Amino acid sequence: MAVTNFGGDEVVYGYDESKIIIVPVPYDATSTYIRGADRGPAAILEASPALEFYDIETGTEAHKQGIHTIAPLVCSEDPVEVTRLVYQTVKGIFTGSRFPVVIGGNHTVSIGAFRAAAETFSNLTILQLDAHSDLRPSYEGSHLNHACAAARAKEYAPLVQVGIRSMAAEELPFADRNRIFYAHELYHDKKHYDRALALLSGNVWITLDLDVFDPSVMPSTGTPEPGGPDYRELMFFLRGVFGRCNVVGFDVVELCPAEANKAPDFMAAKVIYQMLSYRFSR
Repeated sequence: MAVTNFGGDEVVYGYDESKIIIVPVPYDATSTYIRGADRGPAAILEASPALEFYDIETGTEAHKQGIHTIAPLVCSEDPVEVTRLVYQTVKGIFTGSRFPVVIGGNHTVSIGAFRAAAETFSNLTILQLDAHSDLRPSYEGSHLNHACAAARAKEYAPLVQVGIRSMAAEELPFADRNRIFYAHELYHDKKHYDRALALLSGNVWITLDLDVFDPSVMPSTGTPEPGGPDYRELMFFLRGVFGRCNVVGFDVVELCPAEANKAPDFMAAKVIYQMLSYRFSR
């Protein structure tokens, strides 16, 4: 029987009693290389009961804030419709003073959440953790392609990009050199993480494309790119983000599950719960 809520039988909370709302968005229509991100939310939910819900690092049990998983959003292939649906859903979660976690799906699903966060919170920064700059104004005939996610983010709020190691020459005019932190620079000088942290405003939405991790630890993505940080390095940075800023919500996208290797599915679930542990240990 498929797992329908994050955490399985151990984490069962109704919507009204939950501070945290998980929004699965099984969408993959705009992907351009490896397909399968539409199966990502189900794989994350399936792996999540294997988590231990006491977090050693923070000494907390974030699930006691209440975690409710809504039914997966029913997505057509039209990215305009998907963006509208995610926007309306996340906006409603904010209206109820709850904390949204969007799980994809490819990076297109994040765009509606950016708009909802920008309309709800002043002094917002969007923090993008990603192997790819995603700054194309349009790609393959769509301005809502997953390769355009950061370009759309910049239309709603200031953007800080961390972990980037792949971009097209046509994206260079849209890249702010003072707000983009390349993976090769981070590898050689960890102080760049502090410089990225200093650029974040009081309120932050985090968009985490799982391909930000090196594919040696996260191979199950639509566009795996060598040269990224490992789990501990990136989570250490994220703990600093959550400690310094008011993170209002986040999305985790681009898991393309592989039947022969379940470890990345579990890692994606762990990333989500670790981020929640950082957020609700404040």
